[in-house]
Amino acid sequence: MTVTDPTSDQMARNGMLRGHKRLRLVVAGFAMGLAVLIGKAGWLTIVEGGAGQQHARSGPEPRIPRPNISDRYGHTLAADIPVSSLYADPAKMIDIDEAVELLTGALPHLDAKELRRKLENRKRRFVWIQREVSPAERELIHNMGIPGVGFRSETRRIYPMGNLAAHVLGAVDLDSKGIAGLEKYLDDQGALYTASLADPTRAASMPAQTSIDVRVQHAVTDELTKAIAKFRAKAAAGIVLNAYTGEVLALVSLPDFSPNNPSDALKSENVNRATAGVFELGSVIKAVTFAMALDYGTATLKSQYDARYPLVIGRARINDFHAQKRIMTVPEVFMHSSNIGTGKMALEVGEERHQAFLRKMGLFDRLQTELPEAAKPLLPPRWGKLVTVTASFGHGFAVQPMQGAAVAAALVNGGKLIPPTLLKRDEETADALAEQVIKPSTSADMRYLFQLNVTEGTAGKAEVPGFRVGGKTGTAEKVVKGRYSKDHRLNSFIGAFPMDDPKYVMLMMLDEPKPLPETYGYATSGWNAVPTAGKVIARIAPLLGVMPQFDDDSLKKLEKYKKERLKELAKEDERAAALEAGAAR
Repeated sequence: MTVTDPTSDQMARNGMLRGHKRLRLVVAGFAMGLAVLIGKAGWLTIVEGGAGQQHARSGPEPRIPRPNISDRYGHTLAADIPVSSLYADPAKMIDIDEAVELLTGALPHLDAKELRRKLENRKRRFVWIQREVSPAERELIHNMGIPGVGFRSETRRIYPMGNLAAHVLGAVDLDSKGIAGLEKYLDDQGALYTASLADPTRAASMPAQTSIDVRVQHAVTDELTKAIAKFRAKAAAGIVLNAYTGEVLALVSLPDFSPNNPSDALKSENVNRATAGVFELGSVIKAVTFAMALDYGTATLKSQYDARYPLVIGRARINDFHAQKRIMTVPEVFMHSSNIGTGKMALEVGEERHQAFLRKMGLFDRLQTELPEAAKPLLPPRWGKLVTVTASFGHGFAVQPMQGAAVAAALVNGGKLIPPTLLKRDEETADALAEQVIKPSTSADMRYLFQLNVTEGTAGKAEVPGFRVGGKTGTAEKVVKGRYSKDHRLNSFIGAFPMDDPKYVMLMMLDEPKPLPETYGYATSGWNAVPTAGKVIARIAPLLGVMPQFDDDSLKKLEKYKKERLKELAKEDERAAALEAGAAR
């Protein structure tokens, strides 16, 4: 019989228990460690990694979907296209030297030192490498599989018609934010595409429709370009308005730029002369003075003014460029553009009423359209008798050309001053905005004077047989080194057609045109800005549905006009051939 010691048996059981406890502690320790590792990995992957990924993906604010911009008939002037941009998350990069080598190989224009500097900053989670890479570049870099390098979908603003209507459209920066023209206006308004942020597909269905007619815009651009070349002018501008709605059918300022290269818009020579510049428009302003005198009743079409002698105001002597040295009727003062006669008309009105009339016509205030580029008029610091006389013929104060065109529209449309617009507008809306500034009877008298000036006065070269053109010339000396220079002129012509119902108003302006042998050494408006306007009217009147009306006299003039135009076209072809031959040599 075997005897077992109870004490030793208990000790064995206790030892086994302690072993099991140690094993459970070890297993629990391993399990806890594993849980910590899994938790840490999950935290890094889900939280930190997700945040880093989100940060890398977010970077700069996403571009705002922009609406298409079209002309009045739906022709696209500006639109967005999808593009890819290349970025890097330096924290996720493994071999920076290899990344730099691969990226500069794919994009040779990248600066390797600058790129390495960007990528070495591991604290940054998002850096742009290149905005708007081509599809081929994207595929090449994607196939390289560089860690930490990715692509972001963006949009690029394109202008399919290039320079056409550049100053109307403006431009956007690299982040698709409007920096000029209608593009900036749309950003400032916001409402046009706020809804697009929630649904980007709506952007394309909400185009901003301008008042521009691309056919008219092209014709004005083409003729002004030819005029600059022919008369060796420094610059030019042109505006065509609908006189009853205030819609701008064309706005041209040359030199211009391509909105596809927005940096060119910053060059000083490419400024928008139609709204961002102010100019002394010279005798064009005489039309305002005539309307003022007729409307106040201080003059009628039968009134007469003595222009035999200079008009003396203090030490100043006012003379006429086309001196007639005789007593003239109001129509004759207009046709011969007499400074003396116009100044006397203004003196009869009086200084205070003169200022009040100019203020009513909007010539004392900054004209605001949808274009942010809008200059304020430059006015005389003090208004006295001499200023009343000089301002009556456009000397001594400067306004936007767009202001001149808007006022001219009021002079011929029945007396309604309508704010110009670059967006499509109907007559009902225009009537609600219009202000009656002169009597309809005064407007009728002005239409008569405008047409008379083309058929018998200084604007004869604007006549286009059958289309009943009217207008007023303006030649203003420019200020050079603080003094007016007779050799530096700003020439303009303001006109309307057809004068029996003048629906369209235009302003053509040439900066410092030079005299030519065919102009007999003259460089005034009647020899350059006026014929340029005539060529524009001949091109755009049929496009705008203006039907010609011919009588026997008009038919004779038409034959003469055709012969003169054929000669001019032949000379243009000769000049073009000479330029090509010179370029070939």
